[in-house]
Amino acid sequence: MSQNPKEIVRKGHDAVSRSYRGDEEDAACERYHAWLDDLIPLLPKGAPVLDLGCGNGIPVARRLVNEGFDVTGVDISLVQIDRAKRLVAAACFICADMASLKFPPGRFDAIVSFYAIIHVPLEEQQPLLSSMRHWLRPGGRLMATVGNTSWSGVEQDWLDVPGATMIWSHADSATYEKWLAENGFTVRWIAAVTLPTIAAAADIKNLAAFLTSTDLPAKRADG
Repeated sequence: MSQNPKEIVRKGHDAVSRSYRGDEEDAACERYHAWLDDLIPLLPKGAPVLDLGCGNGIPVARRLVNEGFDVTGVDISLVQIDRAKRLVAAACFICADMASLKFPPGRFDAIVSFYAIIHVPLEEQQPLLSSMRHWLRPGGRLMATVGNTSWSGVEQDWLDVPGATMIWSHADSATYEKWLAENGFTVRWIAAVTLPTIAAAADIKNLAAFLTSTDLPAKRADG
């Protein structure tokens, strides 16, 4: 592939922004809220939270702001960021490649990243997890979706938007658990998820969600 894969991802998200999510929540947002329901009680009031791959800010950044957190959202798509600034005005949004971000150590109490790490080139994902650990305070939390089985591929006309191309690249859940442990994370739970509306190819539906901590005993759960 001659074109920079990150440029393909950026252009793809620019193209499908409104097809992916409107200005208001839809049924697909319920899963995000269920995950956040697990995370939010674990965080101090007003805690700084980083949302990597924030999209247009709906529903995650908006929910976190409404819960009183200090939210920073990052997305590679300028279209998504422009929408997020309008839809969730109380948060801070940055248009950037998440793998190139720089934050001070211990800047955040939590990091969330839903359906975003899987678009980062695979060779950059383990260093990205290391950076996330650096950005979290001791006892901080990371909640994200990654691969359950290993797969990489390209989809044309993503979400039935003519000309929209998207790239996926992910390892399997055992590899992510290994990378997380190597970077000082303890997996609190991990569970398989599917992507019924976001991706067409069966292989890219096989993902996993997880919640980690940086200093608590391990706990394994499925389902």
